[in-house]
Amino acid sequence: MSFAIIRTGGKQFRVEKGAKVRVPTLNHDVGASLDLEVLATTDGDATKVGPTLVDGAKVTATVVDHGRAPKIIVFKKKRRKHYKRTKGHRQGFTTLKIDSIG
Repeated sequence: MSFAIIRTGGKQFRVEKGAKVRVPTLNHDVGASLDLEVLATTDGDATKVGPTLVDGAKVTATVVDHGRAPKIIVFKKKRRKHYKRTKGHRQGFTTLKIDSIG
């Protein structure tokens, strides 16, 4: 079972070949192929970890779609001061399909 640890959008994700991963929004068109930064990789018994990135390692992914997560409500209140504020927030995401780990 081979997998890799990638970094995108300031976060790290554990990915396997054929998996779909939701990452923070990327500025790529649907269907575009891209290479991701690899922090660590393993192919069953041999593990490679780089000081920053693994030399020669490459994860190729295809953009499946873009979307937005369900709304969360941000509510602020200060008691006895007649202060209430309600805001909603929807975080954007991009779904990637992992094509290859090498």
